[in-house]
Amino acid sequence: MSEIIEKEIKEVRKKITDLKELLKDPDNQELFVLAKQEIKELEEKEKQLSEQLEKEKANEPSSVIMEIRAGTGGDEAALFAANLFEMYSRYAEEQKWKQKILDSHGIEIGGYKEIVFELTGVNAWEEMSNEAGVHRVQRIPRTEKSGRVHTSTASVAVLLKPKRTEFKIKPDSLRIDIFRSSGPGGQNVNKRETAIRITHIPTGIVVASQTQRNQLQNKENAMAILEARLLEKEQREQKQAIGGNRNAQIGSAMRAEKIRTYNFPQDRVTDHRIKKSWHDIEKIMSGKMHKIVKALL
Repeated sequence: MSEIIEKEIKEVRKKITDLKELLKDPDNQELFVLAKQEIKELEEKEKQLSEQLEKEKANEPSSVIMEIRAGTGGDEAALFAANLFEMYSRYAEEQKWKQKILDSHGIEIGGYKEIVFELTGVNAWEEMSNEAGVHRVQRIPRTEKSGRVHTSTASVAVLLKPKRTEFKIKPDSLRIDIFRSSGPGGQNVNKRETAIRITHIPTGIVVASQTQRNQLQNKENAMAILEARLLEKEQREQKQAIGGNRNAQIGSAMRAEKIRTYNFPQDRVTDHRIKKSWHDIEKIMSGKMHKIVKALL
């Protein structure tokens, strides 16, 4: 529906441009008056169509690709990465969003070194884009016998998934490698070669997917990750070109910035960007993060 409205807006704008060309020749007074009147009507129509398009886009489902990686803290960081994934998954369920795991690398005790997944639903991008950055946890790990509180981190990247129509990658710019999927500890999950690694030759970006038992599905997953990373790169370069070095520094710091601390002994989650805290940490980690999302919006 929004594509039809966008087409209409384009047509209206072309008519306005053509009529304004006519106004440059005021010899025909009757035509001059009619053209001015029509421009006024078309500009009103353009305004109405733009408002309608905004409403349509607000109700259209968006897709985001989220990447959670264990940071400092060894196995505890990997377990925390799994906790974050669970939190976002439960929140997505409550929002009636669709979820799809695109790639994951687990550890034997149940955490993730890395997990990449896609969320699709109304306001998915708006609500999840603020989760990008470094998340820190302070708690007693289950492997800690002395009861000391440890600090670990996990990084979250949030990428907007481009629509197929707006982003095309040339097949000859890709190198595709096929390998066997492996699980925690390195044991083979699948004896057939179904895992896919794609290298985008012009940029050197490498993505992979091994979650499915089908080569084609893994290739689709890897392509979705690649498209999202290329779109992010393109948007970052555009910001740098427009805003100069300062914007470039801000953009590059986004992922490295510590945005939130989950302090289990004090039963508190603190978002450092808005200097606000919430209690009942177990409830938040189970997906009840609506207050945080709302405050950031």
